Amino acid sequence: MPTKKKSQVTAAAARRGELLSTAAEVFAEHGYNATTVRRIADHAGMLAGSLYYHFDSKESMLEEILRSFLDELWDGYDSVLAAGLGPRETLEALVTESFREIDRHRAAVAIYQKESRQLVAQDRFAFLAESQRRFEKAWLSTLERGVAERAFRADLDVRLTYRFVRDTVWVAASWYRPGGQHSPEEIARQYLSMVLDGIAVRE
Repeated sequence: MPTKKKSQVTAAAARRGELLSTAAEVFAEHGYNATTVRRIADHAGMLAGSLYYHFDSKESMLEEILRSFLDELWDGYDSVLAAGLGPRETLEALVTESFREIDRHRAAVAIYQKESRQLVAQDRFAFLAESQRRFEKAWLSTLERGVAERAFRADLDVRLTYRFVRDTVWVAASWYRPGGQHSPEEIARQYLSMVLDGIAVRE
């Protein structure tokens, strides 16, 4: 009996994950405000009432989607930041980790890009603003350290560079498709070869 119960729990968790994945795609395509529980249920091939068995609202679904994405993002970022790498290597690792997250959570990244500015006004989505502050601090401190250690140009505008890197990396969620011609690591490598040639100190 314990084995059967465990199997049921596993199946329920898998189904929940499938529904969240479906909801993320619908939110990303149609926008949060235009998405109804019925629309999500239709895409999942179930009745709207059945969806409420798993989630109490579309807000709950969106919160779980974004929290899962950001929790995984910060697991990766924190590992990079704690590794004691030089500034250039840290920047390379952060960019690579970002593209991996786009590969794993493309729809969630697209939602974050399009909706976070409006969502942060709601108490339940206040965690988005905190994550943004952490994100900015991580990138700016890496760039500032690179300038101080002469890994990056002395005349580098770190805030402008941060915004450029942030926007050009995350906009990839609008065109990237998992399983495409290039792996996230290869895209990161190509991206970094373009960016770093512009900000690295020339010998």
